[in-house]
Amino acid sequence: MLEKNMQEQHIIELLKVHYGIEIQSLERLPFGADMNALVFKANAKSRSYFVKIKFGNHEETHISIIRFLHDAGMKEVIFPISTIDGNYIKNSDLFKMIVYPFIDGQNGFEKKLSKNHWIELGKVLKKIHTLALPSSLQKQLRKETFSSKWREAVRSLIPNIELNISDNNIVKDFKIFFNANIDSINQLVNSAEESAKKNQSNPHSFVLCHSDIHAGNVLITSDEFYIVDWDDPMMAPKERDLMFIGGGVGNVWNLPQEIDYFYQGYGEPNIDKTFLSYYRSERIVEDIALYGQDILSQNQSDQAKLISFKHFQSMFEPNGVVDIALSSDET
Repeated sequence: MLEKNMQEQHIIELLKVHYGIEIQSLERLPFGADMNALVFKANAKSRSYFVKIKFGNHEETHISIIRFLHDAGMKEVIFPISTIDGNYIKNSDLFKMIVYPFIDGQNGFEKKLSKNHWIELGKVLKKIHTLALPSSLQKQLRKETFSSKWREAVRSLIPNIELNISDNNIVKDFKIFFNANIDSINQLVNSAEESAKKNQSNPHSFVLCHSDIHAGNVLITSDEFYIVDWDDPMMAPKERDLMFIGGGVGNVWNLPQEIDYFYQGYGEPNIDKTFLSYYRSERIVEDIALYGQDILSQNQSDQAKLISFKHFQSMFEPNGVVDIALSSDET
């Protein structure tokens, strides 16, 4: 869990010095489950800006992808604002800053997509998946390898939970909840493992994928929508993105009619069910590992542990991501 002491005045000064923007007020915004980011609404006299602070080591390839999509006429992708010296990322020793125009809207967790939104989202995602990405950009992107990293992390987490003797109430509640759902957790790990083995020998084509296109990354205004958070685009089978349609992340996007509307826009997807099953299971396995590590960590505050625990619990809600992933596996 990210707990950085970002001073508002410091951000205001950076915006003035490096972007030439005079900020009158700065508002911290909630930002989902990303543990290594802070976001702000920065208000100037005549307009507002969306400021994103990323901690740690992050590739800057996504800026090249955003530029490519922007040049391809993708108005649904928001282009960042450059610094005075023409860069789209301001680097410091501790973090990276990216500034966008502020779009006044709601994400897909806050507001349901209309039928027209779903159809248009299908059209946009189809266009992204069929764009001819230059080989120079493809070489910069992460490529799907069906790595066992997160499955091994969960397998290592299980004995750590059993051996943990913390008297922290959140950790105790987490252990009880984890053990109550151990059968489903093992089923998800085994499903992802079996699917990964099949996928590695299964002929497939890679396309440009957003890789995290859930409801929280679709911003809806009164008459438009935008696909945001292009931090980790990758080359992968199209099912890497399509798993979110009907996938139930955040217990939304799980209604049959929404899936029908989306594919009216996307067209006949010819979905490979093995890839779909893999991605839905593997994404939950990764979250189980990350949330579990946060909750068991001695370096996290109780507030941070509680947020991770709530995210962890929400995955097991009825018709949520776990139910849908296990159902996809059975199908």
